[in-house]
Amino acid sequence: MADPTPVIDDLRAESGELDLRVAELSPEQWALPTPAAGWTVAHQIAHLAWTDRSALVAVTDPDAFPALVEKALAAPDSFVDDGAEEGAALPPAELLAAWRTGRAALDQALRAAPAGARFPWYGPPMSAASMATARLMETWAHALDVADALGVVRTHTDRLRHVARLGVRTRDFAFGVHGLTPPADEFRVELTAPSGEVWAYGDEHALQRVTGPALDFCLLVTQRAHRHDLALTAVGPDADRWLDIAQAFAGPPGAGRPPKEAGKEAGKEAGKEAGKVAGR
Repeated sequence: MADPTPVIDDLRAESGELDLRVAELSPEQWALPTPAAGWTVAHQIAHLAWTDRSALVAVTDPDAFPALVEKALAAPDSFVDDGAEEGAALPPAELLAAWRTGRAALDQALRAAPAGARFPWYGPPMSAASMATARLMETWAHALDVADALGVVRTHTDRLRHVARLGVRTRDFAFGVHGLTPPADEFRVELTAPSGEVWAYGDEHALQRVTGPALDFCLLVTQRAHRHDLALTAVGPDADRWLDIAQAFAGPPGAGRPPKEAGKEAGKEAGKEAGKVAGR
């Protein structure tokens, strides 16, 4: 059974880096638009705070979690936006304090979780390690949107290994939510980490493969960039199809971001809902 401590530690570090980026922002900067249509910097932080609260309920009071699922089912197209809108309406200092309080409580709850425990979620139940991984994935992805809004270029670390691993593990889910039968055979995925290390997943003799920079793969599975703008290579028809539909987040298929070059195939359709991942 995997020790969840390393990913919880990395989640704390990822959140702390984003906290430093927004802590001293002016009210005008909190209101800057991000690449997620209709969402400001405040909406991004509010969404993270809202999801942390949901995760905290799942870990500490699982019997209460079905009520959150019912609320989501009652408004499937708006419940994520509604949660972000509510938080974004708070004064920035109050929103920041709420995010800090919620993520600290979740950090403590995940560390105290019994070994082998599984917690309810909007998708399949998750272990403490899986919950922390999902929170890290979202924190990293939404931090990208904040950085884009502020004109900041991020320096990426090998904390991306958690996002990459989640992206690989959600392959069959991505096919399923698009109404497609997942491939019977596993793929070989080889990714070059920011440190230069190669992260490899799957049978080394697999006929279908995906290779490239880990950063690009993580941008793809969080739908922060279009595959045409990424240095990823697919060998095999199923692997190639996966790069069109990959998503590491729960929920219905996301439309992703349009390609940077105007006129590339699928750009127009992707642009209609650009920016949505894990609800946005």
